[in-house]
Amino acid sequence: MGGMNLVTGATGLLGSHIVEQLRKRGLPVRALVRRGSDTTWLKTQGVEFAEGDITDPASLAAACAGVNVVYHSAAKVGDWGPWEEFQRITIDGTRNILEAAITAGVRRFMHVSSISAYGYYTHDITVDETFDLGYKLYKWAYYSKSKVAAERLAWEAHRAKRIEVTVIRPAWIYGERDRTTIARLYRMVRNGQAKILGRGDNRLNVVYAGNIAEAAIAAAARPDCNGEAFNCSNDGEITQQQYFDLLARAIGAPPVKRHAPYQAAYFVGFMLECLGHLFRWRKPPFVTRYAVWLMGRRSYFSAEKARRVLGWQPTVTYEVGVPATVRWYLAQRGD
Repeated sequence: MGGMNLVTGATGLLGSHIVEQLRKRGLPVRALVRRGSDTTWLKTQGVEFAEGDITDPASLAAACAGVNVVYHSAAKVGDWGPWEEFQRITIDGTRNILEAAITAGVRRFMHVSSISAYGYYTHDITVDETFDLGYKLYKWAYYSKSKVAAERLAWEAHRAKRIEVTVIRPAWIYGERDRTTIARLYRMVRNGQAKILGRGDNRLNVVYAGNIAEAAIAAAARPDCNGEAFNCSNDGEITQQQYFDLLARAIGAPPVKRHAPYQAAYFVGFMLECLGHLFRWRKPPFVTRYAVWLMGRRSYFSAEKARRVLGWQPTVTYEVGVPATVRWYLAQRGD
């Protein structure tokens, strides 16, 4: 398949790995970047730049011109902030880039959703792509609610036969160029503050960004993946305890031995969110229900469909990816 590949959110964690994997395959990339954003790493990749913003429809026509596939990974990340921001960036932004792609005659729209769009299953259950979106989303689940709404916009465009659509639903993403979770986890493990939620034998849905990028690129190239969704939700089996053991080893810190009850942590998250919303905290609380759910839930999101249909096997295992992420974090901190 010839033609340009446009990546939104290219300065972010997953977007940067999509760029990296496309370039490794010798494919041309155009990165949609906002004025003033840090493009230092992107400049090493030999990409074309389109200055623009998904919240500014007028800036998107030029970005989409001559494009074959749009990889749409830009969104408001994190589970904190006013709803208006999630509406403007994640929902309206998706509508804007979809319309621009349709107008420009783009072939495939690769939409990056999230497993949290399924909703917050907590009990022992395996969730696959046949499940509906939006189960038990509480009032302030702004991130997940906005991801549900954005994904529905993509499916509407597909059903109306306006553009080919493939959806990937990543889980908790990690890897080099992660600016959201590694710093916090590093501090907690290093300072002995980290706790295992519950018994620690629950399987985590954590996935290396480069592996997700490979699944997205494989699916975008295939005609039979038009109209399909894929959970890119794990790199194999890893429990919460095993993950923290790997992290502690990579950091050179003692293993995490302290535990906290899941329900108690969830309640603390809820109370802190109440206070945060009441007093309009700009920064997220130390604990949120979403963070507790990510770590401690018993439910599991299956990636079997991606393995079966795309032959998706993680190129980077946890044993390689976790230490590599820690090394990257320390190098860019200058330690």
